[in-house]
Amino acid sequence: MKFRVERDALADAVAWTAKSLPSRPSVPVLAGVLLRVAEGSLHVSGFDYEVSSQVTVEVQADADGAALVSGRLLAEITKALPAKPVDIAAVGSHLELVCGSARFTLPTMPVEDYPTLPEMPASAGTIDAAAFAAAVGQVAIAAGRDETLPMMTGVRIELNGSTLAMLATDRYRLALREMQWQPDDPEISLNALVPAKTLHDTAKTLGPIGGHVTMALAQGAAGEGMIGFAGGTRRTTSRLLDGANYPPVRSLFPSSHNAEARVAVSTLIEVVKRVSLVAERTTPVLLSFSSDGLVVEAGGTEDARASEAMEATFTGEALTIGFNPGYLIDGLQNLGAATALFSFVDAFKPAVISPCGEDGEIIPGYRYLIMPIRVTR
Repeated sequence: MKFRVERDALADAVAWTAKSLPSRPSVPVLAGVLLRVAEGSLHVSGFDYEVSSQVTVEVQADADGAALVSGRLLAEITKALPAKPVDIAAVGSHLELVCGSARFTLPTMPVEDYPTLPEMPASAGTIDAAAFAAAVGQVAIAAGRDETLPMMTGVRIELNGSTLAMLATDRYRLALREMQWQPDDPEISLNALVPAKTLHDTAKTLGPIGGHVTMALAQGAAGEGMIGFAGGTRRTTSRLLDGANYPPVRSLFPSSHNAEARVAVSTLIEVVKRVSLVAERTTPVLLSFSSDGLVVEAGGTEDARASEAMEATFTGEALTIGFNPGYLIDGLQNLGAATALFSFVDAFKPAVISPCGEDGEIIPGYRYLIMPIRVTR
């Protein structure tokens, strides 16, 4: 194997592939990226039996072949190279890399020991890449991180005709995003539970490419399904989580409300960040709504307290409600609007945050539900 490639293209390809590699692989070869040259193209691949990644780069090839090298080391090296063409050649049990006057020799691993990448499942449809990335970002923030509850670490994708919905919850908040997409089958009706981290990393990478992302699904026995995403020259696959017993979380959204408030998103984020400086990790911030506006308060150890008033348009009976400040900021930062609408039943039931347009009307498609923290005053 011998080829020449542009430094930026190589660095981007290796960095994207290496990002999903396991830090503690069950076998050494899974820490590697596979470089395979064929018909003038370089295929950079990574696979850990759960997630596979592959990107194709055009190269000037002198000889086809393949080599398996440490993914994280190669990513660090390619990122640090000067902005010049890179010459790479497999020589015996090593990979030689030359860029300008910089030269590296890396040990290789047996290519024959590397697992075969899974095939992409059958296409289910396409969606705008930028819109898909933004939507995943809005939802993935609410997914759990406790690996002892794997179901909560996923994003549930619901495909019903031309409507695509994504939901995620860690039991303390719930995010729901609904949008249009282009299904291959207009009558499609499928659900899939995708690992949130994999979905977020994939969408974040494919979004800037532009164009459309192809979504592919293969449904199998519980926990044995697979989902794939392809955009530009990149493709990734992931095993699905077992979502057979995913709770009916949509029922958590109240059917009606007794009070609502419209608040400037950027201002509220700044106020919550300032006030929560005195709060301990598990201490909530208190939001007191009335016809006079909003007062944000927090208390900490040794009688440290903070409060700040800000403008808000409120209708309903005055109420004070406590939230985890981090969860509140997450929801506000991902609204995608300058104004947030808070809908309340009372101070002890979940509140729903929705984006508002300049006219004050709700922008449909996204809702963020956050559980209150009971506070005695």
